[in-house]
Amino acid sequence: MDIYLPIAEMSVNAFAIFGMGAGVGFLSGLFGVGGGFLMTPLLIFTGIPPAVAVATEANQIVAASVSGVLAHWKRGNVDLKMGMVLLVGGVIGSSAGVWLFTVLRELGQVDLVIKLCYVVFLSIIGGLMLVESVRAMMARKRDVPRRQHTHNWLHGLPFKMRFRRSRLYISALLPLGVGIFVGLLAAIMGVGGGFVMVPAMIYLLGMPTSVVVGTSLFQIIFVTANVTVLQSVTNQTVDVVLALILLFGGVIGAQFGARFGGRIRGEQLRGMLALIVLAVCAKLTYDLVATPVDLYSIGLAGH
Repeated sequence: MDIYLPIAEMSVNAFAIFGMGAGVGFLSGLFGVGGGFLMTPLLIFTGIPPAVAVATEANQIVAASVSGVLAHWKRGNVDLKMGMVLLVGGVIGSSAGVWLFTVLRELGQVDLVIKLCYVVFLSIIGGLMLVESVRAMMARKRDVPRRQHTHNWLHGLPFKMRFRRSRLYISALLPLGVGIFVGLLAAIMGVGGGFVMVPAMIYLLGMPTSVVVGTSLFQIIFVTANVTVLQSVTNQTVDVVLALILLFGGVIGAQFGARFGGRIRGEQLRGMLALIVLAVCAKLTYDLVATPVDLYSIGLAGH
């Protein structure tokens, strides 16, 4: 069943879009990520303009994250205090990111910047996560005692706070900085930032994996909601019809993902997420370097 998307100005199959939303929602609940790092490239692959894909995808992330947080909240896997500090940074970063997105769009370079950001960040994050998860699985197989989280200069920063649910006593500047950086990515790349947030919370902040998933989704809800409102008002690139179809699929898929995630070990979850991240990165890289079928096209700047 084909439907017309008024902002994207093209027709798409509604069932295919719903299936994409449900599939990414499942991964959102499973890994504790918003799913934008996967959904935005998928929308671009189907022909949706990158600027519309980025702005619209934020709606689906909000819905899938709300559904996922509710499921994790029941299990006691949300550190509310840590989530609030990350949220303050996320609001600051996402507001600055929407301003930067507007400047790039006016220059006509936003599509290229979006794709390049994906290739750079997905390759770095995916590679690091894959190496770490393989090492963790090999260590478990050899029954090697797990290394405790080591302290470095970051743990000497001022404004320390105690996060009881995460069993941490660290500077509030650390999660605040992570929140600002992830907020910037949310606005420019149309992602919740979980693929950056989750590794940062585990390896930089030293949070236990079981708490990371629910807390990451909690922060993602409010940051992507802020991005959605600002993108709608500033750039008018949010396609409501596309967003609603993705939203319904995302909510249903996230519930199944959260249930399935409790049966898999932390290092296995990280390894699976890394492989998905690298696969998306490879496809985007190919599209950037491959010769297009239509060498010449005429379009408006920023579209």
